[in-house]
Amino acid sequence: MSEHLSKFKMDLELKGYSPRTVDTYTRWVSFFINSCGLPPDQLADDHIRDFLHHAITVKKLSRSYVNSNYSAIRFFFETTLNRPWNMKHIPRVKCPSKLPIALSPDQVQKIIKSTNNLKHKTMLVTCYSAGLRVGELMNLKPTDIFSDSMQIRVRSGKGAKERYTVLSKANLDLLRTYFKRYRPHEFLFENDRTHKPLTTRTIQKTFQERREALGLPEDATIHSLRHSFATHLLQLGTDIVVIQKLLGHHDLSTTSKYLHLISGEVSRTLSPFDAMDVYHDQY
Repeated sequence: MSEHLSKFKMDLELKGYSPRTVDTYTRWVSFFINSCGLPPDQLADDHIRDFLHHAITVKKLSRSYVNSNYSAIRFFFETTLNRPWNMKHIPRVKCPSKLPIALSPDQVQKIIKSTNNLKHKTMLVTCYSAGLRVGELMNLKPTDIFSDSMQIRVRSGKGAKERYTVLSKANLDLLRTYFKRYRPHEFLFENDRTHKPLTTRTIQKTFQERREALGLPEDATIHSLRHSFATHLLQLGTDIVVIQKLLGHHDLSTTSKYLHLISGEVSRTLSPFDAMDVYHDQY
């Protein structure tokens, strides 16, 4: 690894990025430098523009993938090379706004009931009932379950932010049954032999198998359980600010997207004017 890439990797680690992000960003910046064929201190704005444009128009990479490359290169220029970043001359790709895919309560119940493996069932239930990201689920430890306050501590949230989310009574009962049978060591859901956390692929595959067996929407993923958690809370009348805190969203606008998934509720909502004692026919 070159001196610049070594420093870049260290800068990312000092900033607190996850090991996975550090490896991914380092790989992307390395590819960018090699594709330009120039020393890092000789790279200019035009090289970045050409690289990103080629990724979009020739390689047909997804917008989110290109934007991740954009973020990696920007961090490399601003932090590692200590050079200015001209946002006006190097625009970020505009991603289409897509609504999250949420399942109905009946669909979630079918997935859980049809999962016979106790460990897999407990993982799916915990993911849905607490609104967890799959990475957060895999990094849970037995000590993160607080039965006295009925909360789950999420220590590995997005942006390395710790938060607490709700612990369902039914989920707690299932977790106790699971714990008695598997006796996990450090991580709540771990490999029985190595005692390391299970890979995210394990639960993703379980969800996919259940989704296909039940004939549920193809675009639904394990992350749809988190979306379903938020949507179902809104339908139950939970304050959106409370949901924001449970999900660990920094910006309320991120949580507000779930309002679009319950548009049917709008048609059944009465205007506050209808509650007033006003004669509507006085004119």
